[in-house]
Amino acid sequence: MPWAQARRVAAAAGRGESRAVVVGLAAAVGCTLAEPLAALTDLPAFDTSAMDGWAVAGPGPWRLTGRVLAGQAGGPLADGEAVEIATGAQLPAGATGVLRREHGSPAQGLLRAQRAVPPGQDVRPRGQECREGEELLPAGVPVTPAVLGLAAASGHDELTVHRRPTVELLVLGDELLSSGVPGPGLVRDALGPLLPPWLAAAGAELIGQRYVRDDFALLRDAVRHSPADLVLTTGGTAAGPVDFLHDALAAAGARLLVDGVAVRPGHPMLLAELPGGRHLVGLPGNPLAAVAGTVTLALPLLHRRSGRPAAPGRRATAAVALPGHPADTKLVPVRHTPQGVTPLAFDGPAMLRGLALAEALAVVPPGGCPAGGRVELLAVP
Repeated sequence: MPWAQARRVAAAAGRGESRAVVVGLAAAVGCTLAEPLAALTDLPAFDTSAMDGWAVAGPGPWRLTGRVLAGQAGGPLADGEAVEIATGAQLPAGATGVLRREHGSPAQGLLRAQRAVPPGQDVRPRGQECREGEELLPAGVPVTPAVLGLAAASGHDELTVHRRPTVELLVLGDELLSSGVPGPGLVRDALGPLLPPWLAAAGAELIGQRYVRDDFALLRDAVRHSPADLVLTTGGTAAGPVDFLHDALAAAGARLLVDGVAVRPGHPMLLAELPGGRHLVGLPGNPLAAVAGTVTLALPLLHRRSGRPAAPGRRATAAVALPGHPADTKLVPVRHTPQGVTPLAFDGPAMLRGLALAEALAVVPPGGCPAGGRVELLAVP
Protein backbone atom coordinates (compact mmCIF):
# COMPACT_ATOMS: atom_id res chain seq x y z
CA MET A 1 0.00 0.00 0.00
CA PRO A 2 1.34 3.51 -0.74
CA TRP A 3 2.69 5.38 2.28
CA ALA A 4 0.22 8.29 2.22
CA GLN A 5 -2.73 5.93 1.78
CA ALA A 6 -1.58 3.83 4.74
CA ARG A 7 -1.59 6.93 6.97
CA ARG A 8 -5.12 7.77 5.85
CA VAL A 9 -6.31 4.23 6.57
CA ALA A 10 -4.75 4.39 10.06
CA ALA A 11 -6.42 7.73 10.82
CA ALA A 12 -9.76 6.44 9.58
CA ALA A 13 -9.44 3.37 11.82
CA GLY A 14 -9.52 5.64 14.88
CA ARG A 15 -12.50 7.73 13.76
CA GLY A 16 -15.40 7.88 16.18
CA GLU A 17 -13.59 6.03 18.96
CA SER A 18 -12.83 8.92 21.34
CA ARG A 19 -15.06 9.56 24.38
CA ALA A 20 -15.32 12.73 26.45
CA VAL A 21 -14.78 12.56 30.21
CA VAL A 22 -14.61 15.19 32.95
CA VAL A 23 -11.44 15.01 35.07
CA GLY A 24 -9.60 17.13 37.60
CA LEU A 25 -6.84 19.38 36.36
CA ALA A 26 -3.98 17.12 37.45
CA ALA A 27 -5.48 14.13 35.62
CA ALA A 28 -5.93 16.09 32.39
CA VAL A 29 -2.25 16.37 31.45
CA GLY A 30 -1.60 14.50 28.21
CA CYS A 31 -5.29 14.42 27.28
CA THR A 32 -6.95 16.53 24.60
CA LEU A 33 -9.65 19.14 25.14
CA ALA A 34 -13.01 17.72 24.09
CA GLU A 35 -14.69 21.14 24.16
CA PRO A 36 -13.44 24.72 24.00
CA LEU A 37 -11.91 26.18 27.14
CA ALA A 38 -13.87 29.29 28.12
CA ALA A 39 -12.98 31.80 30.83
CA LEU A 40 -15.12 31.64 33.96
CA THR A 41 -13.97 35.14 34.98
CA ASP A 42 -12.33 38.24 33.61
CA LEU A 43 -8.52 38.00 33.62
CA PRO A 44 -7.43 39.79 35.63
CA ALA A 45 -10.64 39.84 37.65
CA PHE A 46 -9.89 43.38 38.85
CA ASP A 47 -7.48 46.22 38.10
CA THR A 48 -4.10 45.18 39.50
CA SER A 49 -0.69 46.71 39.97
CA ALA A 50 1.93 45.47 37.55
CA MET A 51 4.80 46.71 39.74
CA ASP A 52 5.86 47.18 43.34
CA GLY A 53 5.51 50.85 44.20
CA TRP A 54 2.63 53.19 45.00
CA ALA A 55 -0.89 53.51 43.65
CA VAL A 56 -1.46 57.22 43.13
CA ALA A 57 -4.50 59.37 42.45
CA GLY A 58 -4.06 62.44 40.28
CA PRO A 59 -0.86 64.49 39.99
CA GLY A 60 1.75 64.53 42.75
CA PRO A 61 3.08 65.05 45.24
CA TRP A 62 0.82 62.65 47.14
CA ARG A 63 -0.04 62.13 50.77
CA LEU A 64 0.72 58.55 51.85
CA THR A 65 -2.28 56.87 53.45
CA GLY A 66 -1.30 53.24 53.91
CA ARG A 67 -0.37 49.98 52.17
CA VAL A 68 -2.14 47.42 49.97
CA LEU A 69 -0.70 43.91 49.61
CA ALA A 70 -1.75 41.09 47.30
CA GLY A 71 -4.92 39.48 48.60
CA GLN A 72 -6.11 42.71 50.23
CA ALA A 73 -8.54 45.39 49.12
CA GLY A 74 -7.71 48.96 50.10
CA GLY A 75 -10.10 51.84 50.52
CA PRO A 76 -10.70 54.43 47.77
CA LEU A 77 -8.16 57.15 47.05
CA ALA A 78 -8.89 60.84 46.67
CA ASP A 79 -6.88 63.11 44.38
CA GLY A 80 -3.48 63.73 45.87
CA GLU A 81 -3.40 60.49 47.87
CA ALA A 82 -1.20 57.39 47.44
CA VAL A 83 -0.80 53.97 49.01
CA GLU A 84 2.13 51.62 48.90
CA ILE A 85 1.16 48.64 46.71
CA ALA A 86 2.59 45.22 45.85
CA THR A 87 2.70 43.58 42.43
CA GLY A 88 -0.58 41.79 41.80
CA ALA A 89 -2.51 43.68 44.46
CA GLN A 90 -5.92 45.11 43.65
CA LEU A 91 -5.78 48.75 42.65
CA PRO A 92 -7.82 50.96 45.00
CA ALA A 93 -10.78 52.81 43.55
CA GLY A 94 -9.78 56.26 42.42
CA ALA A 95 -6.18 55.33 41.61
CA THR A 96 -4.99 56.67 38.26
CA GLY A 97 -1.66 54.84 37.95
CA VAL A 98 1.24 53.17 39.69
CA LEU A 99 4.54 54.86 40.49
CA ARG A 100 7.36 52.31 40.46
CA ARG A 101 9.35 52.01 43.66
CA GLU A 102 12.58 53.06 41.96
CA HIS A 103 10.92 56.23 40.66
CA GLY A 104 9.47 57.51 43.96
CA SER A 105 10.87 59.34 47.00
CA PRO A 106 8.74 59.03 50.14
CA ALA A 107 9.62 61.38 53.00
CA GLN A 108 7.69 62.75 55.98
CA GLY A 109 4.38 61.32 54.78
CA LEU A 110 4.67 62.69 51.26
CA LEU A 111 5.55 60.89 48.05
CA ARG A 112 7.33 62.70 45.26
CA ALA A 113 7.94 61.32 41.75
CA GLN A 114 11.15 61.45 39.75
CA ARG A 115 9.06 61.24 36.57
CA ALA A 116 5.45 61.76 35.55
CA VAL A 117 2.83 59.05 36.13
CA PRO A 118 0.48 59.07 33.13
CA PRO A 119 -3.00 57.55 33.52
CA GLY A 120 -2.86 53.75 33.48
CA GLN A 121 0.90 53.61 34.15
CA ASP A 122 1.85 50.04 35.23
CA VAL A 123 -1.76 48.99 35.72
CA ARG A 124 -3.15 45.70 34.44
CA PRO A 125 -6.77 46.60 33.74
CA ARG A 126 -9.57 44.19 34.46
CA GLY A 127 -10.16 41.87 31.49
CA GLN A 128 -6.86 42.71 29.81
CA GLU A 129 -6.24 39.04 28.94
CA CYS A 130 -9.83 37.90 28.50
CA ARG A 131 -13.44 38.49 29.48
CA GLU A 132 -15.75 36.06 31.24
CA GLY A 133 -17.19 33.59 28.72
CA GLU A 134 -14.50 34.26 26.11
CA GLU A 135 -13.09 31.18 24.34
CA LEU A 136 -9.45 30.78 25.32
CA LEU A 137 -8.60 27.55 23.50
CA PRO A 138 -10.48 25.47 20.91
CA ALA A 139 -11.33 21.80 21.28
CA GLY A 140 -8.58 19.48 20.08
CA VAL A 141 -5.72 21.22 21.90
CA PRO A 142 -3.45 18.86 23.89
CA VAL A 143 -3.47 19.61 27.61
CA THR A 144 0.04 20.76 28.55
CA PRO A 145 1.21 22.28 31.84
CA ALA A 146 0.64 25.72 30.30
CA VAL A 147 -2.96 24.79 29.47
CA LEU A 148 -3.46 23.66 33.07
CA GLY A 149 -2.16 26.99 34.32
CA LEU A 150 -4.49 28.92 32.02
CA ALA A 151 -7.46 26.77 33.04
CA ALA A 152 -6.75 27.30 36.73
CA ALA A 153 -6.22 31.05 36.31
CA SER A 154 -9.55 31.35 34.52
CA GLY A 155 -11.42 29.53 37.29
CA HIS A 156 -11.56 25.86 36.26
CA ASP A 157 -11.19 22.92 38.66
CA GLU A 158 -12.04 20.31 36.01
CA LEU A 159 -11.70 19.92 32.26
CA THR A 160 -13.72 18.02 29.68
CA VAL A 161 -11.23 15.96 27.72
CA HIS A 162 -11.13 12.97 25.40
CA ARG A 163 -10.33 9.73 27.19
CA ARG A 164 -6.77 8.75 26.46
CA PRO A 165 -6.62 5.63 24.27
CA THR A 166 -4.95 2.75 26.07
CA VAL A 167 -1.95 0.97 24.59
CA GLU A 168 -0.25 -2.30 25.44
CA LEU A 169 3.27 -2.76 24.07
CA LEU A 170 4.33 -6.31 23.24
CA VAL A 171 8.04 -6.61 22.51
CA LEU A 172 8.65 -9.84 20.58
CA GLY A 173 11.83 -11.87 20.29
CA ASP A 174 13.97 -14.38 22.16
CA GLU A 175 17.11 -12.43 21.28
CA LEU A 176 16.24 -9.29 23.25
CA LEU A 177 17.87 -8.15 26.47
CA SER A 178 16.19 -5.60 28.74
CA SER A 179 19.43 -4.66 30.53
CA GLY A 180 23.17 -5.07 30.30
CA VAL A 181 25.61 -5.20 27.42
CA PRO A 182 24.66 -7.19 24.30
CA GLY A 183 26.34 -10.56 23.98
CA PRO A 184 26.75 -13.26 21.32
CA GLY A 185 23.43 -13.64 19.51
CA LEU A 186 21.70 -11.22 21.89
CA VAL A 187 20.81 -7.53 21.39
CA ARG A 188 19.46 -4.83 23.67
CA ASP A 189 15.85 -3.89 23.24
CA ALA A 190 15.86 -0.26 22.06
CA LEU A 191 12.13 0.06 21.42
CA GLY A 192 10.95 -0.71 24.95
CA PRO A 193 12.59 2.50 26.22
CA LEU A 194 11.95 4.55 23.04
CA LEU A 195 8.25 4.02 22.39
CA PRO A 196 6.41 4.62 25.73
CA PRO A 197 7.26 8.33 26.18
CA TRP A 198 6.55 8.95 22.51
CA LEU A 199 3.16 7.26 22.78
CA ALA A 200 2.34 9.26 25.91
CA ALA A 201 3.17 12.49 24.07
CA ALA A 202 0.73 11.40 21.37
CA GLY A 203 -2.07 11.21 23.94
CA ALA A 204 -1.97 7.50 24.75
CA GLU A 205 -2.02 5.78 28.14
CA LEU A 206 0.39 2.84 28.32
CA ILE A 207 -1.31 0.18 30.45
CA GLY A 208 1.20 -2.60 29.88
CA GLN A 209 4.60 -3.43 28.44
CA ARG A 210 5.91 -6.97 28.31
CA TYR A 211 8.24 -9.25 26.45
CA VAL A 212 6.77 -12.17 24.54
CA ARG A 213 8.95 -15.08 23.51
CA ASP A 214 8.96 -16.44 19.96
CA ASP A 215 6.00 -18.73 20.55
CA PHE A 216 2.82 -18.77 18.48
CA ALA A 217 0.46 -19.68 21.32
CA LEU A 218 1.88 -17.06 23.67
CA LEU A 219 1.55 -14.35 21.05
CA ARG A 220 -1.95 -15.45 20.02
CA ASP A 221 -3.16 -15.30 23.63
CA ALA A 222 -1.44 -11.98 24.31
CA VAL A 223 -3.19 -10.41 21.32
CA ARG A 224 -6.53 -12.07 21.97
CA HIS A 225 -6.76 -11.10 25.65
CA SER A 226 -5.20 -7.64 25.65
CA PRO A 227 -7.64 -5.07 27.11
CA ALA A 228 -5.95 -2.16 25.32
CA ASP A 229 -7.55 -0.03 22.63
CA LEU A 230 -4.33 -0.43 20.64
CA VAL A 231 -1.94 -3.36 20.84
CA LEU A 232 1.49 -2.35 19.58
CA THR A 233 3.93 -5.11 18.70
CA THR A 234 7.58 -4.93 17.69
CA GLY A 235 9.00 -7.63 15.42
CA GLY A 236 7.41 -10.67 13.86
CA THR A 237 5.78 -8.83 10.94
CA ALA A 238 7.78 -10.46 8.12
CA ALA A 239 7.81 -14.09 6.98
CA GLY A 240 10.73 -15.53 8.93
CA PRO A 241 10.70 -18.89 10.72
CA VAL A 242 9.56 -17.33 14.04
CA ASP A 243 7.47 -14.46 12.64
CA PHE A 244 4.13 -15.59 14.05
CA LEU A 245 2.19 -12.31 14.05
CA HIS A 246 0.12 -12.96 10.92
CA ASP A 247 -0.91 -16.41 12.16
CA ALA A 248 -1.68 -15.05 15.62
CA LEU A 249 -3.90 -12.35 14.15
CA ALA A 250 -5.80 -14.88 12.06
CA ALA A 251 -6.31 -17.08 15.14
CA ALA A 252 -7.54 -14.08 17.13
CA GLY A 253 -10.17 -13.24 14.50
CA ALA A 254 -8.46 -10.05 13.31
CA ARG A 255 -9.07 -8.29 9.99
CA LEU A 256 -6.01 -6.89 8.23
CA LEU A 257 -6.41 -3.27 7.12
CA VAL A 258 -2.81 -2.66 6.07
CA ASP A 259 -0.37 -5.47 5.31
CA GLY A 260 2.86 -3.90 4.11
CA VAL A 261 3.57 -0.30 3.12
CA ALA A 262 5.69 1.01 0.26
CA VAL A 263 8.11 2.83 2.56
CA ARG A 264 11.76 2.34 3.52
CA PRO A 265 12.67 1.53 6.18
CA GLY A 266 9.73 -0.33 7.68
CA HIS A 267 7.82 -1.77 4.73
CA PRO A 268 6.65 -4.98 6.54
CA MET A 269 4.47 -2.99 9.00
CA LEU A 270 0.78 -3.84 9.43
CA LEU A 271 -2.51 -2.62 10.90
CA ALA A 272 -5.31 -4.96 11.95
CA GLU A 273 -8.77 -4.57 13.45
CA LEU A 274 -9.33 -6.86 16.43
CA PRO A 275 -12.69 -8.07 17.75
CA GLY A 276 -14.46 -5.54 19.95
CA GLY A 277 -13.23 -2.46 18.08
CA ARG A 278 -9.61 -2.77 19.20
CA HIS A 279 -6.67 -2.40 16.83
CA LEU A 280 -3.16 -3.76 16.49
CA VAL A 281 -0.22 -2.08 14.84
CA GLY A 282 2.64 -4.41 14.04
CA LEU A 283 6.00 -2.65 13.86
CA PRO A 284 9.12 -4.18 12.32
CA GLY A 285 11.76 -5.22 14.81
CA ASN A 286 14.56 -3.03 13.47
CA PRO A 287 14.54 0.22 15.51
CA LEU A 288 14.45 2.84 12.74
CA ALA A 289 12.00 0.70 10.77
CA ALA A 290 9.78 0.59 13.88
CA VAL A 291 9.96 4.38 14.12
CA ALA A 292 8.81 4.56 10.50
CA GLY A 293 5.90 2.27 11.37
CA THR A 294 4.99 4.41 14.35
CA VAL A 295 4.74 7.65 12.36
CA THR A 296 2.94 5.88 9.52
CA LEU A 297 0.31 3.82 11.36
CA ALA A 298 0.36 4.21 15.15
CA LEU A 299 0.39 7.99 15.52
CA PRO A 300 -2.39 8.79 13.02
CA LEU A 301 -4.64 6.22 14.72
CA LEU A 302 -3.81 7.47 18.24
CA HIS A 303 -4.30 11.10 17.31
CA ARG A 304 -7.74 10.36 15.92
CA ARG A 305 -8.74 8.24 18.93
CA SER A 306 -7.53 10.89 21.38
CA GLY A 307 -9.48 13.64 19.62
CA ARG A 308 -6.53 15.51 18.19
CA PRO A 309 -6.73 17.04 14.73
CA ALA A 310 -4.21 15.96 12.14
CA ALA A 311 -0.93 17.81 12.57
CA PRO A 312 -0.48 20.57 10.00
CA GLY A 313 1.94 19.64 7.25
CA ARG A 314 5.43 21.06 7.49
CA ARG A 315 7.63 21.40 4.45
CA ALA A 316 11.24 22.39 4.00
CA THR A 317 13.82 22.89 1.30
CA ALA A 318 16.43 20.19 0.74
CA ALA A 319 19.88 21.73 1.16
CA VAL A 320 21.40 18.84 -0.81
CA ALA A 321 19.97 16.04 -2.89
CA LEU A 322 18.08 13.50 -0.77
CA PRO A 323 18.50 10.04 -2.30
CA GLY A 324 15.33 7.99 -2.48
CA HIS A 325 14.21 4.44 -3.16
CA PRO A 326 13.41 3.65 -6.80
CA ALA A 327 9.78 2.70 -6.07
CA ASP A 328 8.99 3.43 -2.41
CA THR A 329 8.75 6.47 -0.16
CA LYS A 330 11.82 6.86 2.04
CA LEU A 331 11.92 8.38 5.54
CA VAL A 332 15.27 10.06 6.17
CA PRO A 333 16.53 11.59 9.44
CA VAL A 334 17.48 15.22 8.75
CA ARG A 335 18.73 18.35 10.48
CA HIS A 336 18.05 21.99 9.67
CA THR A 337 20.78 24.21 8.22
CA PRO A 338 20.55 27.79 6.91
CA GLN A 339 20.27 26.34 3.40
CA GLY A 340 17.55 23.81 4.31
CA VAL A 341 17.44 20.26 5.65
CA THR A 342 20.37 17.91 5.23
CA PRO A 343 20.42 14.12 5.75
CA LEU A 344 22.23 12.43 8.59
CA ALA A 345 24.44 9.37 8.39
CA PHE A 346 23.65 6.09 10.15
CA ASP A 347 20.12 5.88 8.77
CA GLY A 348 19.92 2.12 8.22
CA PRO A 349 16.83 0.20 9.41
CA ALA A 350 18.62 -1.13 12.50
CA MET A 351 20.33 2.18 13.41
CA LEU A 352 19.28 4.91 15.81
CA ARG A 353 22.41 7.07 15.78
CA GLY A 354 21.12 9.30 12.99
CA LEU A 355 17.67 9.54 14.58
CA ALA A 356 19.18 10.63 17.91
CA LEU A 357 20.63 13.70 16.17
CA ALA A 358 17.66 14.30 13.87
CA GLU A 359 15.30 17.24 14.09
CA ALA A 360 12.75 15.63 11.75
CA LEU A 361 12.13 12.80 9.32
CA ALA A 362 12.03 13.92 5.70
CA VAL A 363 9.46 12.17 3.51
CA VAL A 364 11.44 11.57 0.33
CA PRO A 365 9.30 10.50 -2.66
CA PRO A 366 10.28 7.60 -4.92
CA GLY A 367 13.33 8.52 -6.96
CA GLY A 368 14.61 11.08 -4.45
CA CYS A 369 14.45 14.85 -4.01
CA PRO A 370 16.91 17.20 -5.73
CA ALA A 371 18.75 19.98 -3.94
CA GLY A 372 16.39 22.92 -3.65
CA GLY A 373 13.31 20.68 -3.79
CA ARG A 374 10.60 20.72 -1.13
CA VAL A 375 9.96 17.78 1.20
CA GLU A 376 7.41 17.03 3.90
CA LEU A 377 8.74 16.79 7.47
CA LEU A 378 7.53 14.54 10.30
CA ALA A 379 8.26 15.09 13.98
CA VAL A 380 10.69 12.67 15.62
CA PRO A 381 10.46 11.25 19.15
